[in-house]
Amino acid sequence: MGGSWVTTAFKVAPVKPTIAFDLVDMIDIRVGTIMHVGEVKGSRRLVKLAVDFGDHVRSIVVGMKRERQDPKEVEGRQALFVVNLEPKKKMGEASEGMLFDIGHADGITPVFAVPEKLVPNGARAG
Repeated sequence: MGGSWVTTAFKVAPVKPTIAFDLVDMIDIRVGTIMHVGEVKGSRRLVKLAVDFGDHVRSIVVGMKRERQDPKEVEGRQALFVVNLEPKKKMGEASEGMLFDIGHADGITPVFAVPEKLVPNGARAG
């Protein structure tokens, strides 16, 4: 069960208030494969991902440039994405979803939330 990592002074955040299952069911989380990582002009932290969701490809802008020595290392990897958010402009680029990662909210270097083995692009979580 444990892990091989070492934590120093990590404080677990309190659990958020209880919500109804109906609200969770409204969030559409899908598996996608990152096909390409591109630059976002003028940004020191944002990159633009082209993500294959099986029946379509979306552009998703994420702040991973400072978190990885080479952001292109994630090309070809599957990850979880929230796909039913309204599109949002970031540094002039349209973002059509959100990478579902672990750690950012806690101030630690984020890691991907990933399926334990390959699954079809577009498969739903939940």
